[in-house]
Order: sequence, then structure tokens, then C-alpha cells
Amino acid sequence: MTTVDVFSETHLEQICDVLADTSSGLTGAEIGRFLANLGVDDPMPSMAKRHRLYEALLARQQKDRSGNIVAAFIHRAMDPARYTESAGSFESKRQKLNHVLAFAGYSLGEDGKLRRVAAARTLNEAEQRAGRLKAELGRRGVHPDVLAFCRSELLQQNYFHAVFEATKSVAEKIRNRSGLTGDGALLINHAFGMGKFGMPFLAFNTLQTETEQSEHSGMMNLMKGMFGAFRNVMAHAPKVSWPIKEEDALDLLTIASFLHRRLDTAVRTPRHS
Repeated sequence: MTTVDVFSETHLEQICDVLADTSSGLTGAEIGRFLANLGVDDPMPSMAKRHRLYEALLARQQKDRSGNIVAAFIHRAMDPARYTESAGSFESKRQKLNHVLAFAGYSLGEDGKLRRVAAARTLNEAEQRAGRLKAELGRRGVHPDVLAFCRSELLQQNYFHAVFEATKSVAEKIRNRSGLTGDGALLINHAFGMGKFGMPFLAFNTLQTETEQSEHSGMMNLMKGMFGAFRNVMAHAPKVSWPIKEEDALDLLTIASFLHRRLDTAVRTPRHS
């Protein structure tokens, strides 16, 4: 990301509130070290953490006339390598930051990097997006496990995140139904591939005819296609910047619904036991 827009004082204050939260945020020593590593003056080290960080970043972005230093500090503080023993803390902090960043036109990905997104203008806008999406999906009779991912906090960022989370829920159901671990195409191959035993862990039908075997294979490919398009794409900056229109999100969430229904009725084979 080459140039980051200046963050408003309100947005910057909220960002600092998350990063320097009293109970779960950076320590005073970490704030001092990160500021020093980034070459940012730290004129008020004795202040409360969130105010200290806010004043330091505000002065620097005013001097630079860009938000690049704020982005650099977020990247440093949210480096996933710092959270190898506390993944839950990373995700909680990322979601809180994204609630603020959405209104500034940015989103923080699972790799700890900022990307541009369509800015949410009001809280009501996100609520309205969620309401429209739920209403139409309800009319289509989508699986209830998909409706859970139409929350306003996801749609403050863009429709991509709702689709992305719904896709992850398909993977979780595969793991729960099969007892396997893993993710993506490897998980699908392991759960539904015939393997050396000539039998999958889970089957979409009895596999007794050529037609049933073809259907089973087609379902595998459909799941792989959805995973390939969304499950791992968050790590690739160009794709996550692509906006998803509401009508596209509806269609993609409907596909996720179809997969959930088929997984609900997938048969556990003797190989599973």
C-alpha cells in the first residue's frame, strides 16, 4: 500500500483505543519500542497508553500529511507472528479495528495488512445492508447456518467478508462431519476422495452407479471452486480489493447454502468408523 489517506482524529483515537487497550492492548514498553523502530517521536511517554500513542501518531501524520505512519504502526502491532500463542486475541483485536477502519475505507486482513475497501458511511448503512441480505436470503430459503454470516459488522467492510466467513463455515462442517482436520482442497480430497480404500469418509449418495459417482465428483469440484475463489484469497492483496456487489453476494451465499444442505445429508461410510 503506497499512500494511505490521513485518518480523521476520531478514527485515529478509536484505533489507538483498541491498540492500547488497558486490559488487552500493547504494553507501554511495546508502544515505545514500536514508535522508536518507526522513527516516530514519543514526546509524552508518561501519559496513559492510548493518549500517548494517539498524540505521537497524530503529530507524525500531520507532519507527513498522510496516514502511512498509522498504517505502519498497525502492521507492526498486528503482525500475526506476535500472536502465535494467542490467535483468539489477534482475531478479537482485528475485528474491533475493522469496525473503525471500515468507516475510513480500509480493512485489516488475516495477514495483518491493510487494504482499501468501499467505506461505510453510517452505522445504519451496515444495518440496512444486513437487513436486505437477510430478507432476500430468507426468501430464497437459504440454510440457517449461512444466515449467521450476514451480520452488520461484516457488512460494514463489504460483502466479500460475509461470503468469506460463510465459506469457512462449509469447511468447518466438513471437519465436524468427517472428524478430519485440514482445510481447503486438501480437506475436500481427504473427506470425499476415494483414496486407496476406494471409499470416501463422506459420500453424497450410495456411489453404486456411474451417475451417482459423477454427482459425487461434481460436488467435490463445486466445493473446491468455492474454496479456491474465497477461502484462501485473503492473503492476496489484489483479490481482496475487488468489491463484490450485493447480487453477487446473494448468489454466492446461496451456493454456500446448497453445500450446507448437501453436507447435512452426506452419508458417513464404513471407512469413517
